[in-house]
Formats: sequence, structure tokens, C-alpha cells
Amino acid sequence: MPLAFSRLSIKAHLERPRTPRLRGDVATAIALLAHGQLQPYDSAAFGPLPTTAIPYTQGAGTPGARVKLTPAAVLVPLIERPEGFTLLLTKRTSDLKHHPGQVAFPGGRREPDDADMIACALRETEEEVGLPRDSVDILGLLDPYLTITGYEVTPVVGVLTPPFAVTPDPVEVADTFEVPLAFVMDPANHRREQRDYKGLTRAYYAMVYEERYIWGATAGMILNLFEVLYAEQPLGVGAQ
Repeated sequence: MPLAFSRLSIKAHLERPRTPRLRGDVATAIALLAHGQLQPYDSAAFGPLPTTAIPYTQGAGTPGARVKLTPAAVLVPLIERPEGFTLLLTKRTSDLKHHPGQVAFPGGRREPDDADMIACALRETEEEVGLPRDSVDILGLLDPYLTITGYEVTPVVGVLTPPFAVTPDPVEVADTFEVPLAFVMDPANHRREQRDYKGLTRAYYAMVYEERYIWGATAGMILNLFEVLYAEQPLGVGAQ
């Protein structure tokens, strides 16, 4: 069973020294394809899977690839409910250039006026879902994540205390929803899946909560949070 965490215990876990590792869409795919035992994507249940036309072999997460990465940050927003923490997620609108229609954390590229990656995550969250920057209690950072579209994303973990109002930007955010932290921290809900696209095999982590399909970079960052909270040492191959 998933453990019960407090705000202070999550912060303490995030502050523990840990060995940085290569994390990203391509690193995850390579590890999972080597691991095997992958479930095929169920298009009948979830409909078309949003994707990118960039092959894994040319993606930013390819080991040894020299590409210009765009610095970005997301907020991993934990909501402190009486029944336990939940995780606030968004569904991106279908006409965005990168990762359209996908479940994501609020965030985006770093701007010149952002003092650091925390400031970037808080600004983007305020712009996307209307949460004031001073309403978030920052607990720490997860490991950087390289997306196939060329972003080096810093996940910033923060806590929100109800009540608060969420006002999504209709240009970027189609919907917001909450998932119990206990659900995404349960290994029974961590799926390894694959999909063939234009002759390429894509492999990734996924989590299905009710009708919500959480996959790719977002699922990878959630798995990193799981590793930080539950593992004394980094997990083995496949936990990207």
C-alpha cells in the first residue's frame, strides 16, 4: 500500500542527496524496449494517441545527441486535502504546437525575466490555471527531464492548501482535474506500454485514472516522484 506522506516528509525526501541520471522520452523508450513485456496502446478505449513526428533516434533525449535544449519548468502541484494529497493535472488543448491534447503539469519554457526554474514554473502555472504564485509552498525539485521535442524540463514540487480557485487559460488548457497521490504512487497503476507509429515503435510509461490517460513525459516525472519518495537508491533499468 502507498505510504501516507506529510508536507515535511515530502520535502525531506526531495532534499536527500541522489545521483542524477539521464531521464527523458528517448531514455525511457530505450530502457522499456530492452525490458520487454509491454502492453499495446488501447486505441479502442482511449481514442487516438497524441504524438509527435520526431523519430526517437533524432529526439533530444537520445544518449549522446548534441542538440540545443530549451530550458523549461513545470509545477508538480500537490493539493493537501483532508483525505490525503491529490495531484493537480491539466489537459492541453488540441491545437497547441507541442504535445496537443495530452495530460500535463502546468508549465512551459523559461523566459528571460524568470529568476530561476522555480520562478518559471510559478509564472507558467499562474498564466495557465490562474493560481497565484504566493499560494504555492515550494518543497523541492525532481530530476530534469528531456522531452523528444527538445525541452529540458525541471519539475518543481509544490503544495497548495484549499480553498483556491482554478481559472484555466482556454488557449492552452482544455481541462483541469485531480488524481489521488496514493493512486499514482501505487506500482500496480504504473503501466509499460508501446505503440507503433509510422514504422517506429514508441515505448513509454502510462497511468490510467478513470477516463484520464496519463503518459509520456508527465508519467515519467510522476515515476521520478515515486522513486524519490519510496526508493532509498535509484530504481533499476526502466524507471526513467
